[in-house]
Order: sequence, then C-alpha cells, then structure tokens
Amino acid sequence: MRVLQLGPYPPPHGGVQTNLVAIRRFLLSRGIPCAVINLTRYRREDGDEIYYPKSPLEVLRLLTRLQYDIIHLHFGGNLSPRLMILALACCLMPRIKTVLTFHSGGYPLSKAGKSATPLTFRGFVLRRFDRVISVNQELEKLFRRFGVPAGRIRLIYPHAISLDSVESSLPDYLARFFQTHYPTLVTVSGLEPEYDLSLQIDVLGEVRRRFPNAGLVIIGSGSLEHEVRARIQSKPYAEHILLCGDVPHTVTLRAIAEGDLFLRTTHFDGDSISVREALLIGTPVIATDNGMRPDGTNLIPRSDPEALRRTIERILAQGAPEQPRGDTGARNIEEVFELYQELLDE
Repeated sequence: MRVLQLGPYPPPHGGVQTNLVAIRRFLLSRGIPCAVINLTRYRREDGDEIYYPKSPLEVLRLLTRLQYDIIHLHFGGNLSPRLMILALACCLMPRIKTVLTFHSGGYPLSKAGKSATPLTFRGFVLRRFDRVISVNQELEKLFRRFGVPAGRIRLIYPHAISLDSVESSLPDYLARFFQTHYPTLVTVSGLEPEYDLSLQIDVLGEVRRRFPNAGLVIIGSGSLEHEVRARIQSKPYAEHILLCGDVPHTVTLRAIAEGDLFLRTTHFDGDSISVREALLIGTPVIATDNGMRPDGTNLIPRSDPEALRRTIERILAQGAPEQPRGDTGARNIEEVFELYQELLDE
C-alpha cells in the first residue's frame, strides 16, 4: 500500500492539517509510504515526500509522477469549481482508489450546500470517488443529496490528538502576557468571519469590570487580520489583547494549558480539534453550540455576548477541575486505515 494525500500541510496548524498529519504518522509508523501534496499558499522546500507545488500544472505533474495506490484528498470550507476539477482529475487516474474527506462545519447550511443535487457538477464529481468521508452527520446527509451511494459514505470523526509534544515553556512575549494577566482567555482559530472574534474582543471589556487584570490571547491568522487588529486598537483595553498570529503547534498547546479558559465562538463550525485539545489538557472550554461539541464543553448560543460574559464569570468564580479529560481520537485514524485496506481488497 502506498498512499498520497492532498490537502493543507502545516504550517499553519489547523484541524484539517492535524487530521492529515495524524494519518501520515500512523501509516509511516507501520512502514507504509505516504506522500503529501500541499494545496495551500504556504511554501517550503520539498522534502521527506512533502511537496509544495507552485501551480495547478505542477500538481498534475506530481499526480502523474508519484507512485501510489490510494489518493486521499482533504478539502475544507467549500467545494469550489477549482477543487472539483482537481478532484475529477484524481478520480480519472487509472487503477487508483480515491478517497475524499470534506472538513466543513458550515457548508451544508450555506447557499451552495442547500443547492446540492445529483445534477450538479459537484454531485457528478463526488460520485466518482470510491469513498467519501463525512466528519459529521450533516455532511453525511449532504453527500446523499449529491447522489453518492450510501455504501460509499463513511462517518469518521477527524480528531486525532497527541499531547506528547507540548512545549515546556512559552516564548518570552507570551510568558510576559500570561504573567501580567489573570484570568487569561485563549482562543485558537483562523481570523475569518465564521469565528466571530469580535464577540470575544467586545466581551473582554465587560469581563474586565469584574476581573480587571483579564487578558485575551488570540492565536491564528487569516484574511481578517487587518480588521481584527483595527477592532482591538479601537478598544481602551487594547493592550490586554495579544494577537499572536500563527505559532508552532507545540507552543499553542502550552498556551492552552497555561490559559484559564479556552474560547471557541463561531457562526458555524465543525468538530474543532482545538476544543478537544483543550478538554484533554484540562482547560475549561466555552464554545458556541453547533450540535456536535464533545462532553465537558460549556455551551453558549451563537453571537450572544451576554451568555458568553455570564459563562466566563461563572466558571472563573466557581473554578474548574484540572484533570485531563476527553478522547484522543486514535480510533478515528485506525478507521481510515481500515477503509484503505477495504478499498485495496475490493
């Protein structure tokens, strides 16, 4: 068995990247070759069978040059025409089994998702895959609306968490912020509209009325960086919000562990890896209720500043258990491997 994965490879270290890396590590630990073609704008030198093509043409060249039995694509966010053309090209490769994992919390509720039918180009392409993996039940229903046969759809949750690589200490700039703020609220997300970061920024001002030394650490990057910075600077408490950008995953885990609360406010969301990491570490989590949060999460309604404030203050006042809890998700990766074996046995 030789596997080729296509999708986002860290950095940055998001949920899709975590799933892709976990699958690769699992395969390599068993002596199974697994190459990766990175599909993001982030570029590094090719090495260790990780490839960073600069154009769609280079992607196609790699598809024809590399040796593999299974192509596993990882798409997040949406099913754009460009991604669908790439998917079709993969499905047309001779004598190759193809798998797609679609990582998206909001697509089924979007205008594009609601238009899903077998007659669309998306439906035509999705039915070409030997297997499609849905990461939640809403995506499972979406694939059916596209006409994918039920026998080709598998529900496999994407989280696979390892805390073996938590950094022993924080970089100086982060350590100073934690030392001068209590409580420290931590969030890890893309700087994108769906993550509702303005809610956290605004509510911090209310929290500081009761906890005057409170601070907020925002880890992540994205298209709204300029807008997020401007919103922070507009606040009289701007110096108590630290916008970090992307940081190494080991440092992110240490920041979550050092934080007093972990926040995940979203307009829509999937099965967040960072939420599960925080729960496993033992940091209390407050997250928007998306119908699929793991046990132990403190849930709030979407875009509800008063609910967020009340929940923050309640947890800080009553304290929270420090013992780690949660599921590492190791079985999820085993299920992906078993799916590969199933395909090769057909």
